[in-house]
Amino acid sequence: MTDLVMAQALGEDLGWQERALCAQTDPEAFFPEKGGSTREAKKVCRSCEVRAECLEYALEHDERFGIWGGLSERERRRIKRQAV
Repeated sequence: MTDLVMAQALGEDLGWQERALCAQTDPEAFFPEKGGSTREAKKVCRSCEVRAECLEYALEHDERFGIWGGLSERERRRIKRQAV
């Protein structure tokens, strides 16, 4: 079952993913090797219309890998710590 189908079954609206610029970009840029550059992925995110939805999804689902909403896992952890 794909993530989109599973999310729909749970009542989540993930239509934003279809409008995400990363869906039209090489996925490897968003999941760099440890220590690899995140520059290209973050550049794509800066001009993406669904950046906020993407970040919100990553924070709610505790995504631990990749660039989501223009932030790395470390940056997302920092946001979560500050929110507590």
